[in-house]
Amino acid sequence: MLALVPVALPEAAYAAKPVGSGKGASTEETGGGDETGIYAAARIQYSGSVAKNGGTGNVTSTDVNWTPPPCWYAPYLGAKDFKKKMSQDIESQLNAPGMGGHAGAALTELQRHYEDEYGWTDTPGYKDYNVENDGKGMFWAAVENPDEPDPLKRSSCNDLPFWVPNGEAPPPQYEEAITPEILAALAYQHMQLPDTKVTLAPQAATKVNLPTWAWLDKAVFDEVQATAAIDVPGFNLQSTTTAKPVSLKLEPGTEDAETYPASGECVINADGSIGEPYARGKPDLTPPCGIKYLRSSGDGTFKLQATITWDITWEGTGGAGGDLPDGTFGNDQAVTVQEIQAVNR
Repeated sequence: MLALVPVALPEAAYAAKPVGSGKGASTEETGGGDETGIYAAARIQYSGSVAKNGGTGNVTSTDVNWTPPPCWYAPYLGAKDFKKKMSQDIESQLNAPGMGGHAGAALTELQRHYEDEYGWTDTPGYKDYNVENDGKGMFWAAVENPDEPDPLKRSSCNDLPFWVPNGEAPPPQYEEAITPEILAALAYQHMQLPDTKVTLAPQAATKVNLPTWAWLDKAVFDEVQATAAIDVPGFNLQSTTTAKPVSLKLEPGTEDAETYPASGECVINADGSIGEPYARGKPDLTPPCGIKYLRSSGDGTFKLQATITWDITWEGTGGAGGDLPDGTFGNDQAVTVQEIQAVNR
C-alpha cells in the first residue's frame, strides 16, 4: 500500500479526514441527486426509538468488551463528481508552495492511481477516475463514528476511496465496508429505551419492615425497535434492532434493606409484565418483586434504582440477523421510609 500524506478533500473523503468527519451521521441527511445524475455522500438514516438528532442512546451493553464500529466504508460519490473533487484537490496541493520530496511524490502516485490505472496488490488503478462507468456504481470512502472516543480507532479506516459497481458487494479486503450487521450495531448505539419507573405499593411512603410491592405493567413495558438504513442508487441496506425486556433488578439504595427475591432480579411474567400489583388482602404475603426497608430514611429519601435488562436481536436486508449483547437501562426514584408509630394507652 502506498504511504500517502493526508489529502484534505472537501467534506473529507479518506485517510485522516473521512466522510462525515466531525459531523456524525444524521437522521435527516441522505444520499441524493440532481439533474446531472451525480449523487452526494450517503448518510445513515435512523428511525424508530432512537436518540434525537443522531445522538447516542441510553443503552449500556452488558458485555464490557463490545463496542459499536469505530469507522466503516460507505458509498460516497459517483465517478464524475468524485473526479471533480479529487482532481481539484490534488492539483491544488501539488501547486502549493514547498510541495515536493516525498509528499509531492505521494501526491503524484495518488494522481496516477485514479487517472493512469496505477495500482498494487488487490487494489487496481482507475482510468480517468472511472468516469466511463459513471452511473453504474459509486466510489466508497471511510466514515468516522463521531461517538467513538478513541481517535486512533475512529481513524483506523484509512484506505483510499474504491469503486463498487451497483448491485455488487465491496471487495473482500474491505472488512469494515458497511453491512447489515454494522447497521444493526449502529442502531443499538443510537437506541433510546423508555424510562424505568416501577409502580410501588405503598406509593407515597412505605414503612420500616413493611414489604413494598413493585411491578411494571406490560402496557408501559414492551419491546423497543430502532432502525438504521442507508439508501443510494444501486445500494440499499437496512437493519432493525429489537430490544425485549427480560428482567428487572432492584437496588434499594441502602444496605439496610431486603429484596424480593433475594437476588433483586425480578423475572418477566408470561404475560410480559414484571412483578404483581398489590391488592387488598395481601399485607402478610411476600411480594414476588419488591423491597423491605429495615430502617427509616429520616428526613430524606433512599434512591431506589430500577434497572431493566433487555435481550437485543437484529434483522437486516437479505434475511441477515442474529444476537447482540444484552443491554441495560435504569432510573433512580426517591423512596420515603417512615418508622411505624406505636400508640401506648
